[in-house]
Amino acid sequence: MKLDGLDYLNLSSHLDDNECMVQQSTREFVDKEIIPIIDEHFEACTFPDTLITKIADMGFFGINLPKEEGCGGMNNIIYGLVCQEIERGDSGIRSFVSVQSSLVMYPIHAFGSDAQKQKWLPLLAGGEVIGCFGLTEPNHGSDPGSMKTVAKKTNDGYILNGTKMWITNGTNADIAVVWAKTEDGVVRGFLVERGMEGFTAPEMKHKWSLRASITSELIMQDVFVPEENLLPGVEGLKGPLSCLSQARYGIGWGAIGCAMAVYEASVKYTKDRIQFDKSIASFQLVQEKLVWMLNEITKGQLLAYHVGKNKDAGTVTPQQISMLKRNNTWVARECAKLARELHGANGISGEYPIMRHLMNMESVYTYEGTFDMHTLILGQDITGIPAFR
Repeated sequence: MKLDGLDYLNLSSHLDDNECMVQQSTREFVDKEIIPIIDEHFEACTFPDTLITKIADMGFFGINLPKEEGCGGMNNIIYGLVCQEIERGDSGIRSFVSVQSSLVMYPIHAFGSDAQKQKWLPLLAGGEVIGCFGLTEPNHGSDPGSMKTVAKKTNDGYILNGTKMWITNGTNADIAVVWAKTEDGVVRGFLVERGMEGFTAPEMKHKWSLRASITSELIMQDVFVPEENLLPGVEGLKGPLSCLSQARYGIGWGAIGCAMAVYEASVKYTKDRIQFDKSIASFQLVQEKLVWMLNEITKGQLLAYHVGKNKDAGTVTPQQISMLKRNNTWVARECAKLARELHGANGISGEYPIMRHLMNMESVYTYEGTFDMHTLILGQDITGIPAFR
């Protein structure tokens, strides 16, 4: 099945019918529901709440988690394709879906009790409950092991104190997966619910990136969290880091969707734009830029596909996911910069999607591990020598 859209090596011929169907239906959803409204919300710095139910109805939340837990039960290739198509619309909307699926539903699935899974996963999958993930702090991003958020044990639960920063979905979340250190220094995960006394989530303003996404602080001042809200299945940093691997996987696919969007816009623009009595697409320097973009996008698609096949086979490593996130966010960032050049002055206009994607990619390029941090992860894997400090 040959899909609409950018697929230069006919990668879709390697997808099964279900994978093709989901990608095509997601593309149609993005074209109908996201692209017509996203510029208005980006400019106003508002999140399109009306999309939540529609996204849930499409089955995107937790699409690659088990059916018996109220989720989609589909494979990781499908999850990747969904992320790719949604980010072709906007990085902020893909971030919303990624956080709900990979950073909230995944840890409950992987580390939660049966009662937690039964209570929360169907609600999250249906979009009835929105979640967020609290790991990054004001002074601790790339070094989460130095977090200052603490959880003090009481007779029937824990008292949490601390602040988390740059939290997608925080202000409108009903539940937050918060990581904190216990008194013995062990990192544990807690389900902190909206309305718990001492818990607030003010929205962060004045962003020039991901403007159609809600970004927040999480502030915990003597918040009592009952024992039943502790994630029992994991201790230590391997808990949040395994969640980040899930999110980084989706980001690697999503970033290529952004690159596809700016490339396709650039091809159309350069063919339509007339200078010196001919389209600028006829000039060698313009064609060189378009070819570079296509070449790197195609390599990024192949990387995403193969990492996805490894993930479905259970053989993927965190380092492979680091390579995917590192490469594909860089490709998307460079493609957006070239697209800005190709559009000339029009590249800064809201009439075209270029500057929105370029500003968004400045966040995607650094969140969930910067380019340099993923370089060091791969460097340690190659040499056996950690170079983080």
